[in-house]
Amino acid sequence: MRMREALVIAAAALTLGCAGARAESPDLGRVATPDEIAAWDISIDPSGATLPAGSGTARAGAAIFAAKCAGCHGEAGGGKPNDQLVGGSLTATPPVKTVGSYWPYATTLFDYIRRAMPFPESKSLTDEEVYALAAYVLAQNKIIGEDDVMDAKTLPQVKMPNRDGFVRFERGK
Repeated sequence: MRMREALVIAAAALTLGCAGARAESPDLGRVATPDEIAAWDISIDPSGATLPAGSGTARAGAAIFAAKCAGCHGEAGGGKPNDQLVGGSLTATPPVKTVGSYWPYATTLFDYIRRAMPFPESKSLTDEEVYALAAYVLAQNKIIGEDDVMDAKTLPQVKMPNRDGFVRFERGK
């Protein structure tokens, strides 16, 4: 379920749930406006259909990574103190799951960086910074070249090494 659908359902449930109690208690909520829903509906699906405008390259992402990501993910994404982003192998014992070894879609990388990074300032990066960071992590994993431009057209075309290691689950079918 997309964020927009979840918010509309939650808003409707709150409105309906409070409707009978309004005579006895104060309003406990209101229906979210379309602008409020749009601000939270930042999900990017594997097709990339909802990717925003903007672009970035690994070269641009290197400086951003050094300033905003390396403190948690190590130099060049090697890990420590938090997750390793580069390298890894699913055949290792135990398997080392990284962006390069495990993630099925490059659009998921964009979605995750945009939504959750950098800790603790999530959602603080511009779309251009997110494209550049995604390009940097992909290039460090040798999935794209340093000068490849990542944008709404090119990012969904990136074939991740483990894409075929997943079975897509279609909900509601």
